[in-house]
Amino acid sequence: MASFTVSVKWNREMYKDIDCDTNETPEVFKAQLYALTGVLPERQKVMVKGKTLGTTWEGFPVVKGATLLMMGSKEESIPTGPAEKVKFMEDMNEAEIATAMDLPLGLQNLGNTCYMNATVQCLKTVPALTDSLKKFSGHVAAPDTQTSVTAALRDVYLTMDKGAALPPLILVQALHKAFPRFSERDNHGQLSQQDANECWTELVRTLQQKLPAEEATKYPSIIDQYMGGRFSVEMKCDEAEEESAAVSTESFLQLSCFIETDTRYMHSGLISKLTEKITKNSPTLSRDAVYTKSSKVDRLPAYLTVQMVRFYYKEKQGGGGGVNAKILKDVKFPMTLDVYDLCTKRLQEKLLPMREKFKEWEDEEAQKKSALKEKPKSSKGQDGDAKTKNFAPYRNLGSNNSGFYELQAVLTHKGRSSSSGHYVAWVKHSDDVWLMCDDDRVQTVTTEDVLKLSGGGDWHIAYVLLYGPRMLELAEGKTIPPVRCQVVEGESEPMTTE
Repeated sequence: MASFTVSVKWNREMYKDIDCDTNETPEVFKAQLYALTGVLPERQKVMVKGKTLGTTWEGFPVVKGATLLMMGSKEESIPTGPAEKVKFMEDMNEAEIATAMDLPLGLQNLGNTCYMNATVQCLKTVPALTDSLKKFSGHVAAPDTQTSVTAALRDVYLTMDKGAALPPLILVQALHKAFPRFSERDNHGQLSQQDANECWTELVRTLQQKLPAEEATKYPSIIDQYMGGRFSVEMKCDEAEEESAAVSTESFLQLSCFIETDTRYMHSGLISKLTEKITKNSPTLSRDAVYTKSSKVDRLPAYLTVQMVRFYYKEKQGGGGGVNAKILKDVKFPMTLDVYDLCTKRLQEKLLPMREKFKEWEDEEAQKKSALKEKPKSSKGQDGDAKTKNFAPYRNLGSNNSGFYELQAVLTHKGRSSSSGHYVAWVKHSDDVWLMCDDDRVQTVTTEDVLKLSGGGDWHIAYVLLYGPRMLELAEGKTIPPVRCQVVEGESEPMTTE
């Protein structure tokens, strides 16, 4: 058994340098051919030297550099049958119910790949990311592993959008090739469980290298534009008052919430991380000294990722290594997040105009509710006033200019260590309807169910949270007067709301 490349001839096409790993099942190889040709695996007939590839590689004489012949067509004519009978909800299976309710498809677990499935489902809630992926022209068979991973993720999303329940074999294979640690196996030869946040981080960094930003922006990638933030950092020596504070900037793709004994809310965990003590060499004292590192957010991304730092390395009793143990403490997180107090004064000033608009809207809504209580229920004309529509706070540059966010996805972990247990994605569908994406099983849940993911026991606990920009809702037909609202970047042109 080995891993090498082969060529495949299909109709008049010749595909070269296709990975053939006989340590994997033939299904993985056929999934690659599906990505290349569009021929479903079950309709492929792969041959070499008169032998046909079956469910195993045994007896199939494939060697490095061999040319295989594939037979099969993309389309299949389906005979017209009788009209489908009416099917009631109680007679449907989970997949049929998901289709009837217009729910997204889940992703099959290919052996401890729930960490990847949950990550993929959460990232799919970022429209700018999925739109950029659709434009990506790279190929899954590219020798560059970053291109291969990006193309594989694109194909997974396209397949999901088409309603096809195809196992994400190509993405798993691409991840294993790009990040070998994800292909580790246990003593029984089964794929080992991996840390979902590590997968999230590697995927986002890969996309950061491959997906360009929108035109007319100074950002190198769509990730930097929509998911990247910036800290303004001040470093002051505690032991040398005469030493000037050093000021610098640091980029981030996620905020960390450290969980201490007295941490009860995510917001307080985020604030505590902004001030920390570090030891470094002092040029004034010519020795190591204690410094206070103070950080403030100076650029807010449209989509903000927050990691709950729940795992820490714990030595096993009696030696012999350790595990990434889990902090089960209950830490509440909000559905609507306000990060105004995490920001620099400079950024706070830029957030004020839109925050004032939110305040005006909230006051108007409160007055409407009060008026509705005083009027008879039979009064007409109220429905028209109550209709709302989403209103983007400003022309979409990829940054948040209010400091307000709405929770749109949560990645949870159930278990006691990052290398075991189970990962699940919870994504917002509409209003009070959320979806629990447990691999290929997707079911509806409520906001109340999501809020119970804060911890305190062995149930699913929030590990990574994804917040999107809070949209200003206006009554139907109403408009908001243009307000000059400078974006975060001082060198950018001021923008107006539309």
